[in-house]
This record gives sequence, C-alpha cells and structure tokens, in this order.
Amino acid sequence: MIAEVLVEIKAKNIDKTFSYLIPKDFKEKIKVGIRVLVPFGKQKLEGFVLKIKENEKLDYELKEIISLIDEEPVLNKEMLELGKYISQKTLCNLISAYQTMLPSALKAKKSLTINKKYITYLVLKKKISVSNEKQKEILKLFENKDKVLKKEANDISVSSVKTLIKKEIIKEIKIEEYRLNNKVEKEDTKIKLNDEQNKVIKEILNQKNRFQPFLLHGVTGSGKTEVYMHLIEEIIKEKKEAIVLVPEISLTPQLVSNFKKRFGSTIAILHSRLSNGEKYDEWRKIQRREVKIVIGARSAIFAPLTNLGIIIIDEEHEMTYKQENNPKYNAIDIALWRGRKYNIPIVLGSATPKIESYTRAKMGIYHLCELKKRVNDNLPKVTLIDMKDEIKNNNRIISGLLDEKIKEKLDKNEQIILLLNRRGYSTIVTCKNCGYVHKCPACDIPLIYHKSSNTMRCHYCGYGSSRLKKCPSCGSIDINDYGMGTEKLEQYIKENYSKAKVIRMDNDTTSTKGSHEKIINSFRQEKYNVLIGTQMIAKGLDFPKVTLVGVINGDASLNIPDFRSGERTFQLLNQVAGRAGRASLKGEVIIQGFNIDHYSIKYASSHDYNSFYKKEMEIRKILKYSPYYNLCYIKISSKNYDEAYKTGEKITDYLKSKKIKDLFILGPTACNIPKINNVYYLGVILKYKDSSQIFKELKFINNIYAKNKVNVDIDIDPNKI
Repeated sequence: MIAEVLVEIKAKNIDKTFSYLIPKDFKEKIKVGIRVLVPFGKQKLEGFVLKIKENEKLDYELKEIISLIDEEPVLNKEMLELGKYISQKTLCNLISAYQTMLPSALKAKKSLTINKKYITYLVLKKKISVSNEKQKEILKLFENKDKVLKKEANDISVSSVKTLIKKEIIKEIKIEEYRLNNKVEKEDTKIKLNDEQNKVIKEILNQKNRFQPFLLHGVTGSGKTEVYMHLIEEIIKEKKEAIVLVPEISLTPQLVSNFKKRFGSTIAILHSRLSNGEKYDEWRKIQRREVKIVIGARSAIFAPLTNLGIIIIDEEHEMTYKQENNPKYNAIDIALWRGRKYNIPIVLGSATPKIESYTRAKMGIYHLCELKKRVNDNLPKVTLIDMKDEIKNNNRIISGLLDEKIKEKLDKNEQIILLLNRRGYSTIVTCKNCGYVHKCPACDIPLIYHKSSNTMRCHYCGYGSSRLKKCPSCGSIDINDYGMGTEKLEQYIKENYSKAKVIRMDNDTTSTKGSHEKIINSFRQEKYNVLIGTQMIAKGLDFPKVTLVGVINGDASLNIPDFRSGERTFQLLNQVAGRAGRASLKGEVIIQGFNIDHYSIKYASSHDYNSFYKKEMEIRKILKYSPYYNLCYIKISSKNYDEAYKTGEKITDYLKSKKIKDLFILGPTACNIPKINNVYYLGVILKYKDSSQIFKELKFINNIYAKNKVNVDIDIDPNKI
C-alpha cells in the first residue's frame, strides 16, 4: 500500500504530496490525518498522511515510511477539508494551512517534543502493621485517602517510602495532570434579562438548527456577554458545543472568569500566551470531549470540536481576527465556513461593527439584532476638548477640565482610565542645535525612548541602543525628546497628582506570562485608582468604579495613512468611552485632540453609529473602497530597492494587460514603513469587483514568484494598507 504524505517544507514551490510505501508492520495502524516520519532526500522529515491507496506500477522505486508518530489522527476529516479551503482562499501552501491549525506539540515538526505532565502518587497495596515510626506515619496518610502524593510522603521520610515500596506495601503510580487547572465551583450568577436581550436570544434560538450569521449591534454595557452565556446554555442543553472568540488576550481572563462562574470546568482556553504544553493539554481536553465550551483568541476557531452548536465572535470589528503573516486567514471567515458545515448560527457582536459587516446586515446577508440601551440605561457624558486652545493656557498634556475631573474623582475615591495609544516615553529624540534625529540604522525611522530601561528602541525590528548624550552630527549635548508615550504620561500623573496610584498596561508591561490578568485584577481590587494604557485597555473590560475616562491625543489615529483610519478612530473612542459608568455610578469621558471637528470624533462623542456609517459610506463610494470594491494588497520586498520596484512594475503591467473590467491598480509605491531591517518594501493596491477573474491572475502571480529572490506577498481583503 502507498501513503500520500504532505511533508513539513513551507517552500512555495513545493506544495504537493509525496508517495511512500507503507511497511507491513504499519498497515493496520496507519490512518489518514496522522503524522509520520519519512526520508526526504538526505533528510528525515515529518508529514501528514493525506491519502492511502493500493500499490500501483511506477517507473521509479518508492521509499518506505520510517515510523508513525501518532496512533490517532491529529487532523480529522473536517480539518483536512478546512486546510484545503484556507490554502485556496489565502494562496498559501497546504502545509502552512495545516500547521497553523494545530498547537506546536501536534505540528509536523521534527525535533520538537512536548511531554505530558504526570504527577506521582502512592497507593496502598496491602494493609499491614509496621514497627518503624516513620513508616507508620506514612501509612496513616492512607486512612481517608485512596492515593497520596508521593511528595507528601517523602516529606516524612524518603528512605521509609523506598522501603515500603520495596516491601510491596505501597506502590507508585503516575497520573496525567493538565497544566491549566480549570476546576471551579459553579456559582448561581444568572441575571434577569431585559426585554431587548430576551428578544435577541429568541431571534437567534429560532434559527439554531440552520446556518445563519447574526450581527449583534449593542452599545457598550448593553449586556452582550450575558446574551452569549444564555445562548450557550441553551445550546449545551442539546448536548452541543460552543466556541467563543475574543480579540485580545487581555480580554480572556475576565471573560473566562464570567464563564467559569456560570459553566464550571467545562471550558478549554486557547490563546498565544499559553505555553506549548498548556496548549497541548487544552487541545487534548477538546479532542477527548471533556469540555463543551472553547474560549480564546483567533486560533481557537480551529478547536477540534465535532458537535458544534454555535460560534460567537465578540468585538467582531477588531483587526486581530485576521492573521498578518501566512496563511493570512480571517477567523470570521473560518467561523462562517464551519457554520455552514454544521448548519449552526454564527453571532458577531460589537458596539461598533465593521462597515462591511453592517452593510451585509443591511443587505440581509447577516441578520441584524440590536441592543440600543445600556443595562443601567446610563451612557456616559462625552466632552471634546480642543488642545489648540489649551496650549495657549500652557496645558500641553492634560487639559484644564480633565485636570479638574481627575482631582474630583480621586477625592471621591473613584477610578480613572487614561488612554494614550503610543507606548514608550517619548516618540522622537532630536538635537536642538542641528535637528539631527536618532533613527534606527536598519529601518530608517525614529527610535522610541524607553525611560525605564534608558534605551532607544525600534518598534519594528527590535534594534536597541543607549540614549544619545551627544549629537553625532554636530557634537552638541543639547538633546531633547519630543512627543509622549504611556511611560511619560505615567510619570506625569505620578508627579502631579499625589492621590494617584498609577498602573500602566501596554506591550512593555504585559510581555510576561499572566501580566494582563495581574494588572486587571489589581485595578479591580482597587490597589490602583488610575489605569494608563494603549488600545488594549479600550475594549471589553468592566470596572464598576471607573467613572472617568480621559483620552490623550484622541485624534492621533486619524493621521495614519489608511482609508480605515476614520473607522478605527470612531471604534477606539467609542469603545474606551464605554469603560466609564458601567455600574451605578455616573460616567464621564473627556476626549482631547487638535482635530476634534472630524466626523469620526463628533459621532463617537454622541454614540451615533448610524450617522458615522452613513458618512463613511459616502466617502468610500467616491474613493472606490470596501464595501463597494474588493481589495487586495501585493507587498514586494527585497534587499535591493531597484529589483523590488522592477518586480512591482512587471506585476502591474501584467494585470493591466488582462483588461479586467472594474479593476483599478495603484502603485507600485513605497509602503508606510519603506524599510525594515535593511529590507525595502513596496506595495500595489488592487480595487476590483469580480473576485473570480482577479483570483485566477493572483494565483498565477503567486506561482510565478514562488522561487524568486524578490518576495511577493499577496494579501486578499487586507486589514491595513
């Protein structure tokens, strides 16, 4: 018999299976979907068995499979189909699609071994009296227990434990233990739902046995999480399973805590901050059908549940649902694929839905459900502050009103959130004498100063150097830092508000494991009264005592050269405003900026999504952007700028020669960051109506440049341009 094996080579030009003979010893054990070790040239590689067939006459001699790695398939029938879909949809090779679906422990990857965790116990083999006091003490441990931790017995006497084992009075057993302990007692946390929530639940459950995407548009604090939990409760009653996706790892601890209180230990967690061993354990819990609910970030959509009843995607507007590197899959797209497969509802929830999602709801592709009121019917009051006027009064960082409100809330023993969407201490370090700017030598962009480590760092390639003391251009020691990041804001608040107990949450303070949870819990327990952070503090978090949200530089994201910058600004401001006044206390929001008359800021301040949507659609229609046109971004990269540019021109010339109707080609032009780590980046933007025709050409381009020294990367429906 012959096995078709897909080996662990990600090269674009090797996207096919290879045939191997199945040795007699393996014929009964080999299955489609397991991993095998095979000879490949002079190497030994792992791969997935995709097909088993009878022997056939060939002109060449086949090599034999060396060994079987798994007893049971790591890729089930659904996952094998899904991998093919991802490969076709994102133009990636098949092995990349399968590898991205699995935890590291189950990928086809030689030399990676992740062991199961075992705990050693002792059990009593025979009841017998002993004279030794230490042995007596050890045997006493078994009076009310079937098994005793070996460590506990060793604490009494290691030599006595060895003697008892030797005499066969006790024996040692090893029991597998999962690395994540999810054992919790259920709490009766059911909350009485309001009429809006009940209506939404009824609408969704009426369609529970057919594929139907729902867009749940609910204002911040409208009780979307409670709706999710009620839906899952009903699905689980029918012996079915659920996936809940959240966009940021920072949201997971809070959401998991709420779900554990309601559903106990029937939950598995999957996200990138887990160790390889923890992911492996959680994956096996799912495969063994020990859990009913999977909660996690983007990759949790691949959870190997086989009796799905519902998929819920919270904060569906978030960019993090789309993977930036290959394969560039979108978790929402995968959810819809699985929804069709199982004939189940898909619920997309958001206070600020993506323009594309809301358009689909208006067209009837998605079913629109709305929660228009907060549970406490208490939306925060939003005030806009023009910093052009404040600077005249020498208020450069905190406006007069925000300063007054911070003092007021601290006096009342309430909590404050301050959002500044830039980490680090200062954004640019420059010489006051000659204007020299300290830049990254590999990326040619200004380095960011981090005061805590007293280093200059590049946020793109990771380059670091000590802070300039003397200008390398003119020799001056008059070095200034301009702009502000979260680290500098933290210092400013500590220096100017004596009652402030400040904690910061950004990529720098959350780089270690469990740090998100630690910061969130410390703030909830009121060990701190001011939380400063980047966009990761803007969504999903629920703190009853937060009554003031201040946004520093609320218009900064409008300056990003991307057609979605207005939408991103509206979403960020609306989401962070939603952190204020979520319980009985009244909330206030102050947004500072230099461009506060922009429609995205004005509509965010009045919580008016519909007016924002209408205005944004007008602009996109004129500029031929999504949802009126489909988008594709072709990124060309090379260490040689001229070669990259010539490749870009060849691609655009080829596409123009095809004379595709309603196709608009922009570029090649330099990317927003034109050089990273000594590699030049150029981009070509395609706007088109007919996906089928352009897709055929993109596939051709992808194949042509599979073996080229200039890298061509195709991103269909890109998040950013």
